[in-house]
Amino acid sequence: MNKKLSLALLSLAIALLVVVPLRLARAAEMKFEIDSAHSNVGFAVPILGGLSKVSGKFSDFTVQISYDDADVSKSSVVARIKATSVDTGIERRDVHLRNADFFDVEKFPEIVFESKRVEKKGNQLIAHGTFTMHGVSKEIELPFTVSGLKKNPTNGSTTMGVTARLTLDRRDYGITYARGDNPDFLGNMIDIELDLVTRPSGGQPPPQQQPRPPQPSATPAKP
Repeated sequence: MNKKLSLALLSLAIALLVVVPLRLARAAEMKFEIDSAHSNVGFAVPILGGLSKVSGKFSDFTVQISYDDADVSKSSVVARIKATSVDTGIERRDVHLRNADFFDVEKFPEIVFESKRVEKKGNQLIAHGTFTMHGVSKEIELPFTVSGLKKNPTNGSTTMGVTARLTLDRRDYGITYARGDNPDFLGNMIDIELDLVTRPSGGQPPPQQQPRPPQPSATPAKP
């Protein structure tokens, strides 16, 4: 084997040792949990034939995300929302939303979305899965966008931002209430708005302990 060939093989071996681990690291799956204190699960309902909207949110929810940046088809999401946590800012209205006319939270305490697969179409990501509300389960497509990934240089953890917009027909889930005095007052198409930010979960690197500053030595007490 001549010297040039030996050098070429050595260079190839070094490149494989460097590049392959980097690719494996990039393809590593990251697991996230949602920071509910800085996230929003909101909705808007048209009223008066679309002249205005009533907005609200759910304050009690959990979301687990498994995200693979190299192959999004390996990603997944499971979201669970406590129906009783519905909040429109008016307690009397919220009590009505919790009863059998709407969410019927005693019978159906959770609203759940569980993905089956994730695909990428252009710049858009779509989670295909089962959405369950008011005891009715349907297959839906949830378009979402990863708004960014930010790594914390101090502990190595990664924070991810996710936004999603979706419109659902409440009648598809057996929620058909209408006011007797004005049947057209409440609209049927509900706009869902998700703005989520994550916090480190068990699938991320543990926080690195910062070195403790040197402690001053104790000065002996004078007699």
